[in-house]
Amino acid sequence: MVDGADQMVLITATAAAKVNEIRDAEAIEANMALRLRVVGGGCAGFSYDLYFDEQAEVDRSLTIAGVKVIVDEMSLMYLAGTEIDYVEGLQGAGFKFNNPNVKSTCGCGSSFSV
Repeated sequence: MVDGADQMVLITATAAAKVNEIRDAEAIEANMALRLRVVGGGCAGFSYDLYFDEQAEVDRSLTIAGVKVIVDEMSLMYLAGTEIDYVEGLQGAGFKFNNPNVKSTCGCGSSFSV
């Protein structure tokens, strides 16, 4: 859950555990946070980007499910209400974005439109 009055983005306990596992495995520095981004591209128009990064002045800093997250204001506009989960299955494993703002996705599910 978001520490604060609003719940802009949610991270499930499973996803938070995976982020922390990756952080530990890759020995990510303590000053780095998980960056959530929406970038232009993909066959449907937008795609998600996750990586560890340092906070910039224009970033919004959130603590969600114990994970320090940074997001720029433009991306936050597209991520409002999104739940991030981590799923494992026969077709592989990865982070899944349940975004209520999405109008359509591409066939492979890696990009979306709003």
